[in-house]
Amino acid sequence: MSRPIVEGVVLTHGAGGDRDQHTLAAIAEGLSPLPVERINFPYRNQGRRPPDRAPKLLAFLHEEVPAIAARLETDVGRLVLGGRSMGGRMCSMAVAEGMAAAGLVLLSYPLHPPKKPESLRTGHFPEIDVPCLFISGDRDPFGSPEEFAQHLPAIKGPVSTVWLEGERHDPKRADEQIVAAVAGWLASL
Repeated sequence: MSRPIVEGVVLTHGAGGDRDQHTLAAIAEGLSPLPVERINFPYRNQGRRPPDRAPKLLAFLHEEVPAIAARLETDVGRLVLGGRSMGGRMCSMAVAEGMAAAGLVLLSYPLHPPKKPESLRTGHFPEIDVPCLFISGDRDPFGSPEEFAQHLPAIKGPVSTVWLEGERHDPKRADEQIVAAVAGWLASL
């Protein structure tokens, strides 16, 4: 019997949240018995805000994700990485830098800051070659469905999108829909 391609999920939080954010907790519960590790970036564990700069967050991921893989007795390449907003962005940047992963789950990806569509956070997209699932509200000020349609083709891996009708950057009523989308996407891998 062959091993499943995905043997765990690592989820990170957005800039103002932590590992206990409601959607991350719902995903962890909904994917059981698949191991889901929800991690805090160090600045949250130290009670600090704002977040550390990207290089420090990326260095943390490059250290923490292999440690999680070792605890789960698997390879980093059998983990799906991702998270909400900034956390998902950091995971996508780590993969673009060469971190192995079975795929990326990007919840409310911040394509650009609100009202600043010229400040795109897509420069690393051409270096991503793993399957990606983007889930966002169709009214998210960090990126509209039309903007995503313009920029997602830069990603080399297969890309799936789920748009949450009427939702903004922190979907309030969509956890069940998000969990179902993530579970279905993982099954397709």
